[in-house]
Amino acid sequence: MCQALKVSRSGYYAHITRPVSKRGQENRELLEAIKDIHEKSHKIYGSPQITKNLPPEKKASRGRVARLMKANGIRSKVVKKYKATTNSNHNLPVAENLIAQDFRTSKANEKWLS
Repeated sequence: MCQALKVSRSGYYAHITRPVSKRGQENRELLEAIKDIHEKSHKIYGSPQITKNLPPEKKASRGRVARLMKANGIRSKVVKKYKATTNSNHNLPVAENLIAQDFRTSKANEKWLS
């Protein structure tokens, strides 16, 4: 395995037995707080809003929160606002329905639709 990873044997075993660093422990605790806030917001909040809602003992920068979120696949849902594209209340002429859902024809090229 050490040859595949291109590391020394002693370095591999040192990595396995080495305790988690203080920063790693802080990141793990911060990630739990981020996941909790993200779930409570119904997955709407992004990194700026999560940073604002962090408890005082877990304060972190927006960049750090964004980096942890990205590394763990936590993304906000983008809610698009509804936009009406059809205005039915107008005085413009409306084309008549000449086909009236009757698509049967007696010969080719008799009825054209779009």
